[in-house]
Amino acid sequence: MRPASTRNVSLNLREVRPPAVWTRRLPSSFRTPRPLHTTALLRSSTPSPPPPKHETPPQQPPVRDNIYTVPNLLTVSRIIACPVLGLAIVNDNFYLATGLLVYAGLTDLVDGYLARRFNMQSVVGTILDPAADKILMTTLTVTLAMKDLIPVPLAAIILGRDVILSLTAFYIRYTSLPPPKTFTRYWDFSIPSAEVRPTTISKVNTALQLLLMGTATVSPILPVDIGVPLQALQWIVAGTTIWSGASYLFARDGFRIVSSVPKGRPPTPPTPPPPPST
Repeated sequence: MRPASTRNVSLNLREVRPPAVWTRRLPSSFRTPRPLHTTALLRSSTPSPPPPKHETPPQQPPVRDNIYTVPNLLTVSRIIACPVLGLAIVNDNFYLATGLLVYAGLTDLVDGYLARRFNMQSVVGTILDPAADKILMTTLTVTLAMKDLIPVPLAAIILGRDVILSLTAFYIRYTSLPPPKTFTRYWDFSIPSAEVRPTTISKVNTALQLLLMGTATVSPILPVDIGVPLQALQWIVAGTTIWSGASYLFARDGFRIVSSVPKGRPPTPPTPPPPPST
């Protein structure tokens, strides 16, 4: 039999020991988290935003060309020199007229070289350059016909072709201009719409016309008579003028419509349809 002190210590230890808690071990399938699957609608205190409306995507801004380039400035200077050239021919100042004609030819070569060499080509340049050639050719045709240096029927053929092509260019400019079609935007050549592509016969005809006009301009100051070769050149120019005019009107690549999306910019993807409402 143990002593009483030992029994008291044992009883005290039993009293201090916490009571046993019996727990039931759950299966592993209940302990693994699973997503909640329910068909009930979850309601929130904050109202849900309304479904997005199907809006029309904004239009792309029109392409704008850099018109302030050295080739374009040279072309404009050639246009400005045309009235002075016409006055020189009318006043029998053929030395000044010859100098201005040489200047016009040199600037025509230089502006084309600069545009190709330094990547300064622009849509407005494709319009200004042939326009400058036509203004120069019109000035020479009218003034030389007034001085009886070229026949009037040839002058009528040259001018008639230019008038028809000019009216065609105005019409194509209007039909290819991106909307809105306003008077201000029509004459804003920084907004390209159509690009003029000279045909091969047109380039040949321009060179022959310049040769004819240049020869007729310098003929009064030459010491020899060049009437026979000048007359042969006039017949050749009459044929190439009619041919080149027909090539612009009936060729498919005479004009090219310029897209309103700049090169290198991906097209705007279409707006997706709105999600179905629940």
